[in-house]
Amino acid sequence: MEDEEMEKKVQQYLHRKGFRLTELALQEERNRLSTTSLSDVSLSRSDNDPARYYDGYNKLRTWAYNSLDQYKHELLRVLYPVFIHCFMDLVAEGHTQEARSFFHRFREDHELMHSRDLQKLEGILSPLHLEEMDLARSLRENKFRIKLCEYSYELLLQYLQKTQALVMLGIINERIIFEVSAGQPSLISDDADVVALVGTSKDLAKQINQKEVHWGLIEDSVEERMEKALSDSDKTEAESKDADAEDNNKKKSSEGGKQGGPLNKKLKKDKVVGATGKNNKSEASMVSAAPRVKPELTLPATPVEVEQSILEDLRNRAQLNNLALPSVSFYTFLNTHNRLNCSSISNDGSLVVGGFSDSSVKVWDMAKIGQPAKTSSSQGENGSSQGEHLSLTSEGKRPYTLFQGHSGPVYSAAFSPFGDFLLSSSSDSTIRLWSTKLNANLVCYKGHNYPVWDVQFSPVGHYFASASHDRTARIWSMDKIQPLRIMAGHLADVDCVQWHVNCNYIATGSSDKTVRLWDVQTGECIRMFIGHRSMVLSLAMSPDGRYMASGDEDGTIMMWDLSTGRCVSPLAGHNSCVWSLAFSCEGALLASGSADCTVKLWDVASSTKALKVDDTKAGSTNRLRLLKALPTKSTPVYNLRFSRRNLLFATGALSLGS
Repeated sequence: MEDEEMEKKVQQYLHRKGFRLTELALQEERNRLSTTSLSDVSLSRSDNDPARYYDGYNKLRTWAYNSLDQYKHELLRVLYPVFIHCFMDLVAEGHTQEARSFFHRFREDHELMHSRDLQKLEGILSPLHLEEMDLARSLRENKFRIKLCEYSYELLLQYLQKTQALVMLGIINERIIFEVSAGQPSLISDDADVVALVGTSKDLAKQINQKEVHWGLIEDSVEERMEKALSDSDKTEAESKDADAEDNNKKKSSEGGKQGGPLNKKLKKDKVVGATGKNNKSEASMVSAAPRVKPELTLPATPVEVEQSILEDLRNRAQLNNLALPSVSFYTFLNTHNRLNCSSISNDGSLVVGGFSDSSVKVWDMAKIGQPAKTSSSQGENGSSQGEHLSLTSEGKRPYTLFQGHSGPVYSAAFSPFGDFLLSSSSDSTIRLWSTKLNANLVCYKGHNYPVWDVQFSPVGHYFASASHDRTARIWSMDKIQPLRIMAGHLADVDCVQWHVNCNYIATGSSDKTVRLWDVQTGECIRMFIGHRSMVLSLAMSPDGRYMASGDEDGTIMMWDLSTGRCVSPLAGHNSCVWSLAFSCEGALLASGSADCTVKLWDVASSTKALKVDDTKAGSTNRLRLLKALPTKSTPVYNLRFSRRNLLFATGALSLGS
């Protein structure tokens, strides 16, 4: 009221003094303010109108699909982040019904690339679900990184300016980071890593991948010393054999005559054998040619008896390549009643462990299977004998050692490199160390706050790494109950962990669809590998330390070059989750095990050779060649391992329902 009276008095004063123009200007200003306030009211009403999301997205979608073919595949990348944030914003504002109809109307546009995420998001029915669901929280807390060429980016900006699409502009501004590159649009085949959830920092992935990685092997490792000793002994044996062969040839050549024909045939045969031997040596040289690096961790000493067993294994190692495939030994668990969560095999295949939903860990000694049953006892956490007789089958054909101590389902188990220790991790957020010789629990490691999905010993033993639902990976040593390092950075669960062969790095695979490589000494992330379209469930390092393979929930296997951070060979490997990956000892073959009940063998050596030839071409990829698929009747493959002698071990539980 006071303002109105003041305005009237000002107007009367201007009229009295004859300031006509000023009086008109004041009236115009008053009229303009009243119209803007009315428009603000109408705008605030439209702000609560759920139709603005539908209209805005529908117009953006139509424009993107009608763009020039050269730029269309790049502009369509923007639609998925905008779609899910429109849906979640509608839910957050309480327009649940409109959110459902919006979701079902445009869902099929993204079904091919993001089907698993859409299945999870479909369950969001209230604002409370947005806070409770991990995926929704991760999507709202972090930003998408989208790669576009300069011209595609300009086209998008022009569209948003012309149409005044404020809702779409707000979502794109707030939720998307654009990585704009000069030149022509990227190829459609490069679509693997062009849309990725990367956190809030704009250049995070780029900064991480510029750091240096020393991917070689440990200098003066046990295996290297044993290989040298073996090659020296082989040389001396070969020299003595050659000397004997020369003496024999001289004697036979002096005889002459009709024996000339068979001698020539024998010489040709020796040449063929020599050629195959050279081929085997070239496969083995992939490992021997790798650079040597100093270990950043203090490595434990290797006992003499272990060195002797390694030497024996190397002496009897089978050389594998695309023509010489490995023998496979498959251990099948029967009558598990879907209670087996994980399994693992010792390096020599003599021990097999299973982790169960009833919190138990069971270890089978392969040498004792089939022998008469003996009365045995299991030991719990306190190490005291519980006097529980192992109830085997009536014939005593399934002897096992029972380890009890966890208070929840066991999700991972792993043997130490020499089989004398066993690690297990559980939903009770602990990791337990067991002795396979004493059959007792030695240590309970507490540090994670949530279930621990995976645990793995380092290649030299003593150190181990764990992966958890708390979005961290941790490095431990057997003699300390607290973690040495905590690796934090993933945007969702860390599902699997794997050591690099030189023990200076660990790799982690996550539900955020990325794989990261961490420096053990500093705890920093030094590589981020983006390309998977679902959670990463398995990892494997090549024996020379240069490459890493990762498998995901959709059945895709990707092989990465650690030095560049690029994917060198993507392939749709299986029809279901890839639960295990393993490289052969010389790195020529990759084995993959899946929930689709198959083990597949891939030719790594030929594809990496082709890649080295094409190194000059940036971003060149070369698909791995499938050598053989080995189907089981009805047994999903839980775990794979190549022994030091290059025998492939596999485990799985018979699933009559599959």
